[in-house]
Amino acid sequence: SVGSIQSLVEKNEMRAWKTQGGHRRISIQSIHQYQNRANLAPKAPAQAGGKYLKVMVVEDDANSRAMYQEHFDSWDLPIDAVMQVSAIEALLDIPVVKPQVLMADLRMPGIDGVEMLRQLSLHPQFTKMSVIVITGLSNVEIAAYGELPTGTHVLHKPVDMGWLKGYFQALMSLRILPKRPAATVEAE
Repeated sequence: SVGSIQSLVEKNEMRAWKTQGGHRRISIQSIHQYQNRANLAPKAPAQAGGKYLKVMVVEDDANSRAMYQEHFDSWDLPIDAVMQVSAIEALLDIPVVKPQVLMADLRMPGIDGVEMLRQLSLHPQFTKMSVIVITGLSNVEIAAYGELPTGTHVLHKPVDMGWLKGYFQALMSLRILPKRPAATVEAE
């Protein structure tokens, strides 16, 4: 319940912060730590190895976020997905969540995806993330919109969810994440 969560936060059992809109945010890492301390951790096979692929999706469209989550939930992959509605919230949450994969839309109100990636590229943790940009823009429009960091994968809408699942499977099977290689662009 909301009251239980508020009590756990007040007792410092879970770490939380408030967004500019006054909403309380708790990182999935903090929840997992609490579950482990309280022997409440789920008994899923992926939990036994402690090998989750931490994915943060930054998308302002609610239908797109729901679609990604439905796919993630239907795949037989240990994905720990965090959905963010804005670049601001993502920038605030990234140091806590420490995603291994960042999926971001380019066109968003306020701070757009290009500016968010510019800000992230100033931090050492960014080099450890695999970045996938999802956009309806053409390659020419992307080039005019702003330069993307080296190694950014570009997926054009509609997203090929089979490619995305295969990409996640590859990351999980290797148990490593790539360093930031040269930029790649998927065919439109």
